[in-house]
Amino acid sequence: MKSFLLLNGPNLNLLGTREPGVYGSATLADVEAQFTVQARSQGFQAECFQSNHEGALIDQIHAAGQRFAAGDLLGVVFNPGAFTHTSIALFDAIQGVKPLPVIEVHISNVHAREAFRHHSYISPAAAGIVVGFGTDGYAMALDALVRRAAAQG
Repeated sequence: MKSFLLLNGPNLNLLGTREPGVYGSATLADVEAQFTVQARSQGFQAECFQSNHEGALIDQIHAAGQRFAAGDLLGVVFNPGAFTHTSIALFDAIQGVKPLPVIEVHISNVHAREAFRHHSYISPAAAGIVVGFGTDGYAMALDALVRRAAAQG
């Protein structure tokens, strides 16, 4: 069965307790469960991974690129957290595995927050971006990837 990968970056393991006024009350386990249910309801598998370490996320992206080339992974939903604003290495990793579609997701509207959050090193490499819809953004991104996969046969 073909699958989609959900990647979450630094501090997203604190969802539900970290700044609930900004990020909501859903936990990472809630987000992963919702993603898995949504994928399975459409006939796909879901895989979820979170790390506070840049290199671990890069390794996941590299492996995802290989799996996409092999035909068993259809795309990645990626919330890079604060690495969004700092990581050229994650940009390079995503660029290096094209045409793997990666959708960048942010729970909060990063453009309505501190100025340092307004720039993304990830966005130029991403197939799309979902920002500011809370944890519903993960579902929106997965829906976009499912539609993209269907359109490409």
